[in-house]
Amino acid sequence: MTTPADHIDVDAIAARVRQEFSRTLDELKHLVTIPSVAWEAFDPAELTRSAEAVSELVRSIGIDDVRILSAATDSGAPGSPAVVARRPASDGKPTILLYAHHDVQPPGDEALWNTPPFVATEVGERLYGRGAADDKAGIMVHIAALRAVLDAVEDFGVGVTFFFEGEEEAGSPSFRNFLEEYRDLLAADVIVVADSSNWKVGVPALTTSLRGVCAAEVSVRVLEHAVHSGMFGGPVLDAPTIAARLISTFHDDDGAVAVPGLVAQEIAEVDYPEQDFRRDASVVDGYRLAGSGALADRLWNKPALSIIGMDVPTVAMSSNTLVPATRFKVSVRLAPGQDAASAGEALRAHVLRQDVFGAEVEVAITESGSPFAADTSRPAAQASLWAMEQAWGVAPVETGIGGSIPFIADLMEVFEGVQILVTGVEDPDSRAHSANESLHIGDFERAITAEALLLARLNSHGM
Repeated sequence: MTTPADHIDVDAIAARVRQEFSRTLDELKHLVTIPSVAWEAFDPAELTRSAEAVSELVRSIGIDDVRILSAATDSGAPGSPAVVARRPASDGKPTILLYAHHDVQPPGDEALWNTPPFVATEVGERLYGRGAADDKAGIMVHIAALRAVLDAVEDFGVGVTFFFEGEEEAGSPSFRNFLEEYRDLLAADVIVVADSSNWKVGVPALTTSLRGVCAAEVSVRVLEHAVHSGMFGGPVLDAPTIAARLISTFHDDDGAVAVPGLVAQEIAEVDYPEQDFRRDASVVDGYRLAGSGALADRLWNKPALSIIGMDVPTVAMSSNTLVPATRFKVSVRLAPGQDAASAGEALRAHVLRQDVFGAEVEVAITESGSPFAADTSRPAAQASLWAMEQAWGVAPVETGIGGSIPFIADLMEVFEGVQILVTGVEDPDSRAHSANESLHIGDFERAITAEALLLARLNSHGM
């Protein structure tokens, strides 16, 4: 047994994680079998079944205060079930909130999977299945880490609250209302969000920055109705052509985002070799990467703008007519330091000032989420970096992530002053959201050990 003093028996905690790891992996495999998709087209009963299965796992480690809760969305619709479980802190000890989500992405085209998406399948060093990495592994890291610490650390007094959300992949529509409604249950000194990625297999990472997000739908109309392209084409440019002209203004000749008012910085201290990026992103041979400056800055500290949808006739359904109207959706990832609301206004202003022959153009901002930047000098971050190095045997990377977790801004606003750590179990080949999602089994065990060591460190050193 370790003591609650300065000494932490790293080997004893790692051994306890290892002794229970087969059980932990089996528990994860069971969770993967539940198709807990929070999208309207899927059976909501599976979300309830998933929440109940997670609740039973929490109870199995000796926590009795386990609740399945929900809150309404802003429209009044019921939110998906979340699991909240609490182990109160002893006097003088901090409380840590451990977040992950039990809902998953839809499987997509199952023909693209090499194994059934909802059958957890071991192949070599990886476990395949929808949610195996994103984010049911995050749930099991939290549960298994606490289980190990309770077994290995004498007089463990840190308060632990589990918060396992059930709608993250659907955009967390009730999240802010949930925080407000259950603020007292969720209050903590430290929050660990286990929904990110490591640098690569064998090298851990603490995510210290996340890009924000802004999305808009742009509508273009040039005619009241479709007309014959031969009889009327020439004086009138069809709506998709006008949309294409608009889209072409979003980037400069080097491919960098060219919307005035968007923050771009060059501050990355980590080298991301181009050959590694091309492999990780599956870039086709001969494609020249867009933008300029360090790749890490282009991924983490500069905006990225993508067209993620467009309404035009398919080739199979095309006819010799001028398309009168179209709509496209633009998604912008925002650099740390960018205000999401001002980014939306900058995007709107950029679109509306373009010369499009007087076509009717409307811009509707549909999504907005703030970026995140961590202060790694704070005690919890230092403890996490120490724990990762102990678990992996190599120094962790303080990394940015090009993606967004907009609800972190809600956590920071509702729980002012809280220390937030963004960790995860994914790696560049996890393919979260894609076919053949997978988890590196060895790094899964190391992630559990790292979090167990973090809990032990908070117990012995406090905040």
